[in-house]
Amino acid sequence: MSTPTPFERLHPALRHHIVHALGWSSLREVQQGAIGPILAGDNLVILAPTAGGKTEAAFFPLLTRLLDERWPGLSILYLSPIRALLNNQHARLERLCGLVGHRAGIWHGDVTHYEKRRARQEPPSVLLTTPESLEAMLISTRTSAQAMFSDLRAVVIDEVHAFAGADRGWHLVGVLSRLCAWAGRDLQRVGLSATVGDPPAITDWLSAGSRRPRHTLTSPPPPDAATPEVTLDWVASLPNAARVIEALHRGQRRLVFCDSRLQAEKLTQLLRDMGQATWLTHSSLSADERRRTEAAFSEGAEGVIVSTSALELGIDIGNLDRVIGIDAPASVASFLQRMGRTGRRPGTRPNMLLLAISQPGLLRAASLLTLWREGHVEPARAPPAPFHILAQQMIALVLERPGIALDSFEAGLKPFCEAAAIDPGAASALLAHLLDTGALTLDGVRAGIGREGERALGARHFLKLVSVFTTPALFRVVHHRQELGTIDQSTFFSAHDQEGPRVILLGGRTWRVRSIDWHRRVAYVEPCDIQGTSRWIGGGADLSPELSAAHRRIMTCPPPYPEHCSRRATDALCALREEFSFLAEEGPTFTRRGDHTEVWSFAGDARHRLLADRINHASPGRAHPDGLKLTLKTDRDDTARSWWEAAQAEVGHPPVPDSHPLRRHLKFGDLLPPDLLEKTLAARLYGH
Repeated sequence: MSTPTPFERLHPALRHHIVHALGWSSLREVQQGAIGPILAGDNLVILAPTAGGKTEAAFFPLLTRLLDERWPGLSILYLSPIRALLNNQHARLERLCGLVGHRAGIWHGDVTHYEKRRARQEPPSVLLTTPESLEAMLISTRTSAQAMFSDLRAVVIDEVHAFAGADRGWHLVGVLSRLCAWAGRDLQRVGLSATVGDPPAITDWLSAGSRRPRHTLTSPPPPDAATPEVTLDWVASLPNAARVIEALHRGQRRLVFCDSRLQAEKLTQLLRDMGQATWLTHSSLSADERRRTEAAFSEGAEGVIVSTSALELGIDIGNLDRVIGIDAPASVASFLQRMGRTGRRPGTRPNMLLLAISQPGLLRAASLLTLWREGHVEPARAPPAPFHILAQQMIALVLERPGIALDSFEAGLKPFCEAAAIDPGAASALLAHLLDTGALTLDGVRAGIGREGERALGARHFLKLVSVFTTPALFRVVHHRQELGTIDQSTFFSAHDQEGPRVILLGGRTWRVRSIDWHRRVAYVEPCDIQGTSRWIGGGADLSPELSAAHRRIMTCPPPYPEHCSRRATDALCALREEFSFLAEEGPTFTRRGDHTEVWSFAGDARHRLLADRINHASPGRAHPDGLKLTLKTDRDDTARSWWEAAQAEVGHPPVPDSHPLRRHLKFGDLLPPDLLEKTLAARLYGH
């Protein structure tokens, strides 16, 4: 008897619908490769390009297991980092599940109370949600975790790289371990991603606390894959970039990535003023505004869509002809995600046009292209020492299981601590601190929420506990009854002393502020034609050591891949090499600039922060870091060299400065004792 093919191992009903309802004549290689490990119950990370069929690769064998093994109730969770991706995938999975007689539901902050009540009363076979919404379900008194999750068998994590490299990933690890407890089994985990630099590390991280065999499956590029078309151009300003975008590729569907919400707003306004049909999307626009943008392009509208990094993830906005970037992203992984939006149709190839509007942007773009051509992709590594997330998980666990016995409490946190390499002594010290401060309380051998924990976190049903990020002070912006989006409250403070009306920029349009409800945090606006601006608080990504070192090569040598540079970019890079001709190709370069010394060592942001703080610990205010260099305030070169050499030789790190903003913005940092807070801050600032 012949061995069945991967396709023949799928459930007969599913095979029938793949052929007759979906109209597929064959499976892609990555979809065939996923069937064996998933049917065996193994953990698996599937790596394939955007639109490479990862969702079906995960769900075809999972639905087969559901049908063959007759899984009851809610048996599969699909987790995504953003709501927009959930909304995008819901219709797709709803249809796929419906073909075999099952239902896919969705749960997040925009879902109605009716839909949530239905999910509680009649759990769907597949539920799409975010880890934060999942956390809210676990601690909610309205949802019975036992009834909801006791039948759970598998979890699919989409865009797994977006979790793995940040604190949200540790939060996800904690939530998954608590789900395993409610299900009473080791849940199967399937991760989906387009681009990661260290696939085995992602697979190991995703399997934290799991005893299942683990695998990584990478989709090979098709043999006839087209060479990407990548060009770097120097345009020197955002208005010039708008002119290029408006003039090039008319009649084609273009996606433009910007590095900030304000830059995206300004570019959208510039393009609309030129008569270019333009849509805008970013995280501070209302859900309705974002849906209109996504729907317009999904339905085939021509023109330009301007976005922040939000559209790097796999949200389907239809086929695109061109992807354009203002300056460049901070990583090769982001570059590949963005470029992967194109080249999906037969006869087309992936493309990316980078329009540099600043000198730093030009250097970053050229350096990024160098790393890309060399095959470098950054690994997505979870930040070490997540003691603040452990504190959050401790409080969440006692809310989830009121009166939990102390031994069960410690056992429930053990998988998280093992995954994060937190030793039992540190975990015990943190628990003792939470008890001492009243965040938690102990009644005999049973733990519960303390008075201080209730006071600090209990507002709005512990909503603060659900998000692992500090929420900035945002105001809703409303025109008539339509919510346009949110802006930071500092927008109003910066304009407080200006004459004339307050005018903001949102959705690519300017709005006059008619009134502000400070108590409810709402700004009521009307359209106007006056120039305006808005503010949002957010930090940029660190410059990695690899990208920083690539800057040195660009600044000291001719571009290694001139075929990707326009004449303007080539000339501008030549001018920059002349400007920085003093730089050495190896080792640090010391140079005088007025009353200070610059030390160009190209070691990246984290290393330079550490060196600067070592110097400032002894000589406050003397060192200022960026990703390429340290600036030392001294009028003597020998003093600068001695500071530098002493900082290089020092072991460990100094106390994180009291004035550092991370002390204020680290969510749950105020729950930590001083020594654990110091370790957590250092891990995020210095990378260790």
